[in-house]
Amino acid sequence: MSSHPFLSPNARIAILGGGLLGRLMALELSERGYAIDLYDRGGPEAEHAAARVAAAMLAPLAESAVTEHGVVRMGQYGLQRWPQLIAKLGAPVFLQQAGTMVVWHRQDAAEAQRFHGILQRTQAAIPELPPLQTLGGGQIAEMEPALAGHFQTAYYLPGEGQLDNRQLLAALVPALQARGVRLHWQQPRELDDFAPGQSDQPDLLIDTRGLGAKPQWSQLRGVRGEVLRVHAPEVQLRRPTRLMHPRYPIYIAPKQDNHFVIGATEIESDDMSPASVRSAMELLSAAYTVHSGFAEARILEINTQCRPTLPDNLPAIRQLRPRVLEINGLYRHGFMISPAVVDCALELLQTGESPLAARFAMDVRLLETA
Repeated sequence: MSSHPFLSPNARIAILGGGLLGRLMALELSERGYAIDLYDRGGPEAEHAAARVAAAMLAPLAESAVTEHGVVRMGQYGLQRWPQLIAKLGAPVFLQQAGTMVVWHRQDAAEAQRFHGILQRTQAAIPELPPLQTLGGGQIAEMEPALAGHFQTAYYLPGEGQLDNRQLLAALVPALQARGVRLHWQQPRELDDFAPGQSDQPDLLIDTRGLGAKPQWSQLRGVRGEVLRVHAPEVQLRRPTRLMHPRYPIYIAPKQDNHFVIGATEIESDDMSPASVRSAMELLSAAYTVHSGFAEARILEINTQCRPTLPDNLPAIRQLRPRVLEINGLYRHGFMISPAVVDCALELLQTGESPLAARFAMDVRLLETA
C-alpha cells in the first residue's frame, strides 16, 4: 500500500456517480475544503441508483448470516457514524436504532435454529456486538404488540437500525449545494473523459458508479432485488422484522406514517425488468402471515434494482492508474457499510494508508509509489 497522500490542499476532485456513495464522498471531501464536481447520468432523485430502491437497514448482526465478519464490523461502525453524518444535513432524515426482530412460523423452526447458530458464532468472533436475545410470547407482546399471539418465540437483535433512504438522498442535495459542490445531473461521464493532473483538469478522479463502472471493472455483476412499498394504516410495527422463510429471510422495514418496505429476493442477474408476479405474491403473502393488517395495505410501488457486486460479495477500493480511485461492490449492504467505506477512502486519500481498511479486512489495491 502507498504511504503517500493522494491529495494536496485545495485539490480539485471529480466524482463519477451521484448515488449514495458518490454523494457521501462529495459531502465529506467538500467539508475538508476540496473543490468537488459530481457527475451522474440521472437527476437529484437518484432514479438510477441502487440506493433509491432499498430498505436501508443497518443490521450487522442479522446480515452476518450472509456476509463476512469484516462487513459486520463495518456495519457496527456505520451505526455510530450515521447519526453524525445526518446531523450535518439541514433536512430531517428518519433514523431509528430500535433493534431487529426475527420471527418464524413453526414449520421453519429448523431454519431459525440454523440462523441462531450463525449469529452466535458471529458474536463469539466479534464480542463487542450487543448480545442476541431470545424472547418468549410475553416478551414479544411487550416489545412488539402488533406481533402478540402470532409467534411463540423470537430473536431480538439490540442496537440495529434503519433510515429512510429517499429522505437521505434528497437531504444530501441541498447540503452539497451549500458546500459549493458543483452538481452535474444528466451528464454521464467515463474515466477516459478526463485527464486528471493535466491543465484545466481535476487533480483526482473518483469512480463510484456501481454497475455503471462495469466496462472498466469487468468482475462486477448485478444482483437483482425486488422491493415493495406499501401503506398499511392497520399495522403498527415498531422496528424492522425479519421472517425466516424456506428460501430466503423476508424483511419488513417500517418507515414513517405507516409506510413499509418489504423485500428479500436476490437473483443473480442484471435484469432490470419489472418484478415478477411470483416474487410480488411471495413477498405480500409473507407479510400477511406476519400481520393480517397487510391485507388492506395499499401497494405504492413495486421496484427492481441491481446491486453492484464483486465475486466475493465484498466492497473494494482500487487504483489502476495514477490519480484515479475506484470504489465499488457494496452489494446488498450499501447503507450499512457506506460510512465505513467512505472513511476508509478518506484515510487513503489524505494519508496514503487506511488503518480502518485493515481493521475491516477491506480489499484495497493501490499503485506502488517510490
